[in-house]
Amino acid sequence: MANTLVLYYSATGTTEKMAKLVAQKLGADIQAIHPVQPYTKDDLNWRDKSSRATTEQHEHDSRVPVKDDFPDLSGYDNIIIAHPIWWGIPPRMIVDVIDKLDLNGKNLASFATSGGSDYERSQSLIQRTVDENHYDVHVNQGAVLNSTADVDPWLKSLNF
Repeated sequence: MANTLVLYYSATGTTEKMAKLVAQKLGADIQAIHPVQPYTKDDLNWRDKSSRATTEQHEHDSRVPVKDDFPDLSGYDNIIIAHPIWWGIPPRMIVDVIDKLDLNGKNLASFATSGGSDYERSQSLIQRTVDENHYDVHVNQGAVLNSTADVDPWLKSLNF
């Protein structure tokens, strides 16, 4: 078993591609994150102010339930969560992922793909969720990884 697990959510395949690259470079295991209610194309229409994703992202402290189909984390020292950025932050399901995982004693890192956002607000949301769960976990600085050239420098920065 690999020492690192990469969990990812990808609506369009962009985040999945980067998650697979990160997992390959680390020799890590990889697992998709599945929302309980999958998103449709209409749900993801960011131009529609009443679309599901738009509504969810604007509900402060909301959580979107995910399937609890994660592997046993006891054999992993390092967990990476990969996600897109929607409206400046991770999809609300990422908070539910962190709630469901036992991250005590782990190293946690996260990264996103994004068309225009930096990682500052995402990092804050991840840290706040970890703190709310009272996990004893080292949270590494996350990053936006939009190209293969971004991956190696970020991986070298991790405390893995």
